Amino acid sequence: MPPSKSGIADYSEALVGELSKRADVEIFASGDKKFDPARFDAILYQIGNNPHHDFVYETAIRNPGFVVMHEANLHHLMAHLTIGRKDWDAYMQEVALNGGPEAIEFSQRVRRLEVGPDYEGVPMTRRLLEASRGVIVHSDYVARLSREQGFTGPIATIPHGAWLPDMEPAGIAAPGAAPTGMAKGSRMAARHELGLDETTPLIGAFGHIKPYKRIAESLRAFRRLVNVEPRARMILVGEPHPEFPVEQLIRTLNLREQVRVIGFADITKFVAYMGACDIVLNLRFPTVGETSGSLQRALGLGKAVIVSDIGSFAELPDEICMKVPPGRGEEDLTFEYLNVLVSRPDLAKAMGTRARDWVARECDWGAVAERYLTFLQDPEGEASRQAAAEPAPTPDTAPEPPAMAAAPTEASTESSADSIATPAEPAVPLEAITTWVSAEGQAYAAAHRTRFVHTLEITPPGDAAKSVLEMGAYMQITAPLKFQLGYGTVRGCYYGPAGRTDHKTITSGTGEVFECEIDLFNAEKDPFPYPDESFDTVLCCELIEHLVEDPMHMMSEINRILKPGGHLVLTTPNIGSLRSISGILLGYHPAFFPAYIRPRKAGEEAEARHNREYVPMEVQHLLTDSGFAMVRLETGEFLDEPHPEFAWVKHMLERYNLSHNLRGDGIYAVASKAGPVKNRWPAWLYA
Repeated sequence: MPPSKSGIADYSEALVGELSKRADVEIFASGDKKFDPARFDAILYQIGNNPHHDFVYETAIRNPGFVVMHEANLHHLMAHLTIGRKDWDAYMQEVALNGGPEAIEFSQRVRRLEVGPDYEGVPMTRRLLEASRGVIVHSDYVARLSREQGFTGPIATIPHGAWLPDMEPAGIAAPGAAPTGMAKGSRMAARHELGLDETTPLIGAFGHIKPYKRIAESLRAFRRLVNVEPRARMILVGEPHPEFPVEQLIRTLNLREQVRVIGFADITKFVAYMGACDIVLNLRFPTVGETSGSLQRALGLGKAVIVSDIGSFAELPDEICMKVPPGRGEEDLTFEYLNVLVSRPDLAKAMGTRARDWVARECDWGAVAERYLTFLQDPEGEASRQAAAEPAPTPDTAPEPPAMAAAPTEASTESSADSIATPAEPAVPLEAITTWVSAEGQAYAAAHRTRFVHTLEITPPGDAAKSVLEMGAYMQITAPLKFQLGYGTVRGCYYGPAGRTDHKTITSGTGEVFECEIDLFNAEKDPFPYPDESFDTVLCCELIEHLVEDPMHMMSEINRILKPGGHLVLTTPNIGSLRSISGILLGYHPAFFPAYIRPRKAGEEAEARHNREYVPMEVQHLLTDSGFAMVRLETGEFLDEPHPEFAWVKHMLERYNLSHNLRGDGIYAVASKAGPVKNRWPAWLYA
C-alpha cells in the first residue's frame, strides 16, 4: 500500500476503497501483522515481480487464496527470495520446477557467476499458481501465460481499474478513489511550473525510467520531431534507473533544452504532470504481461497515448491509442505518430476523448470491485461464464457504446446544452403542463417551460401499478405524471411541519380533475413518512440546492423508499456552466440564486434561497455514494430567457485544453437504485 513507490500499491489503494463499500476488508500491508486465515471468507493476494511482495508471496504459499497476477513473471522476486538470501539451492529448485533441462543448465552457469539470471526466459510462477484457489489477471495475454505454466484452476480476466479526473474543490478526491490531482486546475499550474504556455506541444513518459520502457527509442523519435516542430518539449517523470544513463543520452542527442527529467514525483504531482501533457508515450519491450497503471491514468485523463503493440497493450481497442510494434521501424513509426498528433491536435483530442469514454465504460473502479466479489464468491461459476462469453468484437464490428452512460463523457455540444446519447424519448407537449397551471402561474411556467418538459421526457414512464413521489411539489408537473406518464399513484411532498398532509385538487383547462396528497416534512432532517420500498420513481427537482445542512440524509431516505431498481430523477442548476464561468470571469457571482431573502409580511411564504449549487461530477458522486447506478447525466437549458453568447468561453476552454462538456445551465440526472447507501458522509461534501 502507499507510500510504497509501486504502481500496485496505487492499484491496491483504489481497489480497497471500492471493495470496502461492499465487503468487510482487512489489509495486510507488511509481514509484521499477524495473519489468521481462518477469520476470512476469502484471501486476496496482490503479486508483483519485485521485493515489495516477498511477504505476500510467502504467505500465499502457506495459506492458499486468490492471487492477482499483475504480471506473468516473478523471476526478480524469486531471485530476491533465494539468491538475495544466499540460498542457491532454493533458486535451483525453482528453476527446475519452472524450466526444462536447458533452464537448469543455464542456472548452473548463473550459480557459477558466469552469467546473470535468465529473468525473461523462466517465469518462476508455477509454485504460486499451484498453491492458488483462483487467479485474477488484467488481460487475456496473462491468462494464457498462466495456463501455459500449468494452472488449471479458475481464472477471471478483470480489467485494470482506471482513474477518471475528479472536479472537486482543491484537495478533495473522489470518494473511495486515489487522488487524481486534477482538482486544482493542475494542467496549467504544471505547465506554468515547467515554463510552458498552453500552446506548447508537450510529450510525457511516466514511471520508472528503465531501458525496457523504450526511452532511447522515444528520445531518438522525439529528436526528429523537434526538427519539424521546434516548440515541442518532453518530460520524463519517474525514478531513473541507476544503470541507465538517461541524462547522458539526452546530452548526446542534443536535447537538453527540449527534454527535462523530473524524477520521482508523488502521486498528486505525477498526475498533474500527466495532465499537462498533450501526448503520453507508454512503450515497453520486452513485456511479461503487465498492465500499466500510469497508462490507465493517461487514458482516464483523456490523453492521446502511444503504446507498444505487444502483450496486454495489444488488446487495447485500436480507436483509443496508437500502437507501435517493437523492433525494426519502431523509431520511424513513433516519430510519425508524434508528428501527426502534434500537427493535428484535433485528432489527438478526439482519440483522448474516446479513451476516456472507454475507461468510464470498462474500467470503473466500482465495476472492477463488483467483478472481484463475484469471482471470490463463485470462482468456478464466474470463470465458466467468462470462458463461455463471445469473443470481443473487432473494432470494425464493435457495437455502439451503451446509450446509458455511468459517467460524464464528451459529447457534441451547443453553446449552452449537451447530452449523452439516449434512446428516443416520448415528446411531451408544453400544453400538457400549461393546462394544469393557474392563470397567475402561467408566466412562471413559460419561463421554465424547457426545464419542465425535459424533466418529464427523462422521467421513466409508469403504468397503473406504479407509484411516483414528486419532492418539492409545486403542482406544475405533478398532474402530468399521471395523465402523460401513466403512473397509477402520484404523491407529493413539501417543506413544512412533519406529520401534516395537505390535500390538493386542481382542474385542467379541459376540465379534468387531479387530486393529490402532499406530505409535509423537512427533507434533510425528518424521516420520510413512507415505508421502505414504497415508490417506483422519485423526482427531486430544484430541491437539493436549497438544503442547508445534510443532503445525504435526504439521499439516504430516497434510497430507502425506492423499490430495488427504482429510479431517481434529480435536476438542479449547474454552477459549472458556461454562464457561470462567464459571470465569474466578468466579475459577477457565478450562482443562479445567491441572494439572501428579505423578510416577508406575516403569513407570506418566503422563497428558499440556494445554499449550495452543484457541478455535474458532484451530482454523479452524490448518486453513486447514495447507492445508485447512473443511467443518464446531461446538462441543458434551465430558464427560457435570452442569455449572452458564450462562444468566447468555449474558445477559452478549448485553448487551454479544458472540457466544455456538461456546461449547460441545468443538470439533468437519472439513476437507478443499485443497493444500499455506500457512503453516508462523503469527504467531498462534508468537512
